[in-house]
Amino acid sequence: MLSLLLDEHISPVVVEQIRAKDPSAQVISIHQWHKGDFLDAKDDTLLEAAWQERKTLITYDQTTIRPLLKEWGETAHPHAGVVFIDEKTIASNDYGGLVQAILSFWQQAQAIDFENGVLFLQVARNKR
Repeated sequence: MLSLLLDEHISPVVVEQIRAKDPSAQVISIHQWHKGDFLDAKDDTLLEAAWQERKTLITYDQTTIRPLLKEWGETAHPHAGVVFIDEKTIASNDYGGLVQAILSFWQQAQAIDFENGVLFLQVARNKR
């Protein structure tokens, strides 16, 4: 089952709001995960720990994570998946947009094994 880890650039308030809307959502902020021990961790250390616990990372950090994933892909080094967010698509201070998009992703993909998966989070579309 998909379990999401939100990086340090995403407010823990987003997790609280996601859980208020769907208590079954498996999502945690890096601020609470392991009592915040991974807040300043190197990317490879963070992704390795996330892999060990099968947590898919949601991050704005394309600058350093993308090259690391490329390197790991070339050496068949596994990871638990990464979901990138682009600031131009959903601003980091747009809590409502983040909650909707992450919750929509969770609801659509919760049963998927996202091992080695990489994608960009999409803006949630309102159902009519």
